[in-house]
Amino acid sequence: MREQRPVARILIADDHRLLADACKSMLEPEFAIVGIVTNGSDLMDAASALNPDIVILDASLPPLNGLDSCEQIKRQIPAAKLVFLTKDPRADVTAEAFRRGASACVPMQAAGEKLVIAIRKASRGESYLSPLFARDTVTFLHNGRQTFQRDITQRQSEILHLLAGGMSMKQVADHIDVKPGTVAFHKYKMMETLNIKTTAELIGYALKRQMLFA
Repeated sequence: MREQRPVARILIADDHRLLADACKSMLEPEFAIVGIVTNGSDLMDAASALNPDIVILDASLPPLNGLDSCEQIKRQIPAAKLVFLTKDPRADVTAEAFRRGASACVPMQAAGEKLVIAIRKASRGESYLSPLFARDTVTFLHNGRQTFQRDITQRQSEILHLLAGGMSMKQVADHIDVKPGTVAFHKYKMMETLNIKTTAELIGYALKRQMLFA
């Protein structure tokens, strides 16, 4: 008999209580909601006490903003996956969220089905970037000032570019006309070369360096 994956335990942090309650109602059939907080100070205490698998964060959460809270949570609970809800579509905000350890970024206006998809991916150690953000984020990466790292190949940097833009491995394979296994090989080779353990960390590596993939 196939072993069932444990239900992900989720902490919701949003200063709009009605939105937080709506998220709770939507997610409870599939996930365990262990708490709701409405400010950054309570978030840190709750994260420490509850040790959630996933934290859903409002990027503008007071008094600490969600980005600063994100960094503190990753220091406190490195294994926690962070899913951002944001009203701000700017690519630099999205990139900064991933740089600070986010696994997913979802626009507030598309927080229904997209949020569930993001949480499923995060619970599997994958990353998710909403298509509403992806194009601008890729443009932001193209316009970054740092060049790509010399310790990965040009082909690998191209693949990383596409993954950072929100494509799945199959979509990347279709885009560059190779087999999905080839993309997987390059992805895991990059992770080995860069000593990175998860896809989310790999995407964060790209976003942190604002890599150029010319």
